[in-house]
Amino acid sequence: MGPAPGLVGANRSGGLRSVHRATALNGASGRESAVKSRWVRLVALSIFVVSPVSLWAQQRESPSAATASASDLEALLARMTTAEKIGQLVQRMGGRQRALNSRLGPEELEKVRRGEVGSYLHVAGAEPLRELQRVAVEESRLGIPLLFAMDVVHGYRTIFPVPLAMAATWDPSAAESHARIAAQEASAAGLHWTFAPMVDVARDPRWGRIVEGAGEDPFLGAAMAAAQVRGFQGSDLSAADTIMAGTKHFGAYGAAEGGRDYAGADLSERTLRETYLPPFEAAAKAGTASFMTAFNALGGVPTTGNATLLRGILRGEWGYDGVLLSDWHAIEELMAHGVAGDRAAAARLALEAGVDMDMVSDIYGQDLIASVEADPELKARLDEAVMRILKVKRDLGLFVDPYKYHDAAREAAVMLSPEHRAEARRIAERSIVLLKNEGNVLPLAKGAGRIALIGALADDARSQLGSWRARGVEEDVVTLRAALEAVHAGVTYVRGADSRSSEAAGIAEAVSAARASDVVVMALGEDFDWSGEARSRSSLELPGAQEELFEAVASTGKPVVVVLMGGRPLAIPEVAEKADAILVTWLLGDEAGPAIVRTLFGDENPAGRLPASFPRTTGQVPFAYDHLPSGRPADPDLAKDTARYMDLPITPLYAFGYGLSYTTFDYGPVAVDRASIPAEGGRVTVSVAVTNSGLRAGDEVVQLYMRDPVASVSRPIQQLRGFRRVALAPGETRMVSFTLDAAHFAFWGQSGGWVIEPGLILLSVGSASDSIHGHAEVTLTGQSHGTSSPASIPVLSSDRQIRGNLNPT
Repeated sequence: MGPAPGLVGANRSGGLRSVHRATALNGASGRESAVKSRWVRLVALSIFVVSPVSLWAQQRESPSAATASASDLEALLARMTTAEKIGQLVQRMGGRQRALNSRLGPEELEKVRRGEVGSYLHVAGAEPLRELQRVAVEESRLGIPLLFAMDVVHGYRTIFPVPLAMAATWDPSAAESHARIAAQEASAAGLHWTFAPMVDVARDPRWGRIVEGAGEDPFLGAAMAAAQVRGFQGSDLSAADTIMAGTKHFGAYGAAEGGRDYAGADLSERTLRETYLPPFEAAAKAGTASFMTAFNALGGVPTTGNATLLRGILRGEWGYDGVLLSDWHAIEELMAHGVAGDRAAAARLALEAGVDMDMVSDIYGQDLIASVEADPELKARLDEAVMRILKVKRDLGLFVDPYKYHDAAREAAVMLSPEHRAEARRIAERSIVLLKNEGNVLPLAKGAGRIALIGALADDARSQLGSWRARGVEEDVVTLRAALEAVHAGVTYVRGADSRSSEAAGIAEAVSAARASDVVVMALGEDFDWSGEARSRSSLELPGAQEELFEAVASTGKPVVVVLMGGRPLAIPEVAEKADAILVTWLLGDEAGPAIVRTLFGDENPAGRLPASFPRTTGQVPFAYDHLPSGRPADPDLAKDTARYMDLPITPLYAFGYGLSYTTFDYGPVAVDRASIPAEGGRVTVSVAVTNSGLRAGDEVVQLYMRDPVASVSRPIQQLRGFRRVALAPGETRMVSFTLDAAHFAFWGQSGGWVIEPGLILLSVGSASDSIHGHAEVTLTGQSHGTSSPASIPVLSSDRQIRGNLNPT
């Protein structure tokens, strides 16, 4: 098997007719054999063109060689015209999100033949993309394969919980598993590339895209980012069941002012480095094949044209050499930002900043060539961008076999397989957070009597798919209503009020159903279209007439279990006060209903924890747990002048890391294996014994926080530096340990750079940021410098049983 024609210097016209004849006679398999045979012939012809030692000669010596060498790619680059180089930087729409492949007509195929396209998005399907790839590798001058991409954010056909819900598992292995399955399904449909994970830290839940990320904390976000990169890309990117990760949106997109999508962010460099960049750095360390730039501006400089951010930090400091892609029309939008006067200036600004590929605006394709041909320095930037794109195509194995992702039989076999659905349900169960359980109303008894199920979201399959549903379909979703009615005979369902309309006509029927029931299960919250891109909200209260519905049903005096659905933290003080139990179930995907019902009846013990604080009211946001101390710290005493609102308590409604269980856990003393460590290369292990003191098996999420109480700059009151989800049988005790390096205590210094200063570090362990069960101290001696953001550095954790019965009767 030889390399693709684009890696050789031979004339292409001689062998093309024979390929078409083979295709006509033998169909797809004959076509592939003909193409591969032609690769061999063309490589043989190019021995004296490519290099003294040809790729074909190398492969004869090493038959397992799967990629083109750097010299082969350099030879290919040398053969490309400026227009063909620019073509590699162009990503075009193959269709629309709801009409994939719809734009792939004759005119579009001519662009491919002319080498004017390097990638397509909004395309899918093993067979149609095989034909599109055939045009690229057989009918263009250089035969360079195309990249096919889609937003596969939380599943391709098998839809998993939305990313914010997955972060609520506090289980990176769950995020990795989801991404592995998404890659298997997407790659079987001909895709090479996903625009995920989205790793933007979001501290203002008014921002609609909080649903797509891991919440408010950089350490948790970094762990989830790296896990998803590993899942999408596997251990070998050239394997046919892996896809490129597209980590987004590089910069500080989640810091948009007022939570308004696309709005600018104005941050100190310390906040940028310590809070918003760590998940991106973790993704870079994990080997993400690509990054996507953010839409917004940072300190007045749009990210897509921000050379300091892209070339300085990403490429320079982090040494990142993967593909950097703009977001949708973002290069063109440099004009609206007011930093480019016309399309040519926008194209030049983005390329100089380091953006390799233009998503759909076609500014590179239409407006870059004159600038490049007039400027040798810009031409060098173009060559760098092209080489990065060629390398990732090589790493995917596309120069060896461009059709490896186009197996229709595999596509049919893997989609929504029973194994994939089972994993979707398991992860959905791990995502659910129990916020309240007054009087242990949950779990419900299997013979719970008459259940009134109230709320439009209980029967809304579409909403459970969440935003960015890829190829998920409503018919695959099992709703809460369907799942509950399947296991319990005495269910009466009433819509009551939907999540949008203020119409209250259905409330009377809901009250009647509640009065006739033994227990009420109410599905409240936001439907799928309240969160996501361009779905920012000025109010975090329950939309529509839902609050009125809840108040009316709660007034019946019947036990009320609220199942809170949606893609963001909500302000629900009235619900928190009057409901007997609250389960946050987010938007859980295809297996939402079974996951919720199994949790309601105790087949699963909820152990999710909040990845973002729930505010008491919209006016309290943004409110993050790791805020800086004040000279006048917040105090409940209104007689004191402190950093608080006069009309609110000083705490959130539910804090970061919070979550209850159907069992209870006890913590032993927190211990460290040494009292002091050197700032240069030191390491400390923190340990605590955790016991399941209740009667049910359950998981506890053990959380480690740190504080540097005296430093050259003010440090946050808490910072997450470790977590571990631990399964415990009744009566079982496990020793949970975290090993931290001195580098985990670094911060961004006054003069720049990561500094590790001497002094005391306070360590605390608990079950939530506001539920700390023990403390320890370690002293740093000497001083040193770090090389990475502390939140991006993984912490080694472990647990081992020290007593208890693993199989209780």
